[in-house]
Amino acid sequence: MSDLTSKTVMITGASRGIGAAAARAFAAQGANVVLLARSTRAIADLAGEIGRTALAVPCDVASWAEMSRAVQAAVDTFGSLDVLIGNAGMIEPIGPLADSDPDAWGHLIDVNVKGVYNGMRAALPVMTAQGSGTIITISSGAAHRALAGWSAYCTSKAAAKMLTEAAHAEHGDTLRIMGLSPGTVATQMQREIKASGVGPVAQLEWEDHIPPEWPARALVWMCSSAAEDLNGTELSLRDDGLRARIGLTA
Repeated sequence: MSDLTSKTVMITGASRGIGAAAARAFAAQGANVVLLARSTRAIADLAGEIGRTALAVPCDVASWAEMSRAVQAAVDTFGSLDVLIGNAGMIEPIGPLADSDPDAWGHLIDVNVKGVYNGMRAALPVMTAQGSGTIITISSGAAHRALAGWSAYCTSKAAAKMLTEAAHAEHGDTLRIMGLSPGTVATQMQREIKASGVGPVAQLEWEDHIPPEWPARALVWMCSSAAEDLNGTELSLRDDGLRARIGLTA
């Protein structure tokens, strides 16, 4: 997908951070953007900023019914669904596993894992019928390494990574399915991590994090022919070679 003009890109968790930056980046390339989040006002404001090529759809990604309706709204409005960015995620609860709240722990799994599944499950039939499409899951270093106090988040990201690999195993011959591990990004999530004081990431300063525009640019690049050889892989923006390939510089 070298030309994004008039392609339809759905972004979950689009109200702020990486999601909002990605919406602006894709729109700048001529794409229609479908903005999903529970924050109705935030996505409405962003859609107003972008203009007629943006559609705001209030949605709880943990709800299959809401996710299914959102995909249908995208197709009804723009005629296709060409890219799905599974970005919605949460970090809380942070704290010792033995003291964790079961409801809060389960809610994170609903958002970070079931939300990715619901998006894929709703998008795959549409993309399969079209014969093309790109699905990118926002991953994390936490998918690969357990961190004390982060049991819910690490578990969810590992599960989402495996789900993305399973989707590629089933559909990689016709669709482009990848993951992006952006590293630590200057978003609200980092403020929550900092406030918790738990783990090495909480010790980082704000200026240690990359701006959300970097993963946004990476996502656009991943939807181009330049990333054709990376189908089925998880890209890490910690990789200096990848940053250079995308054109990201400090």
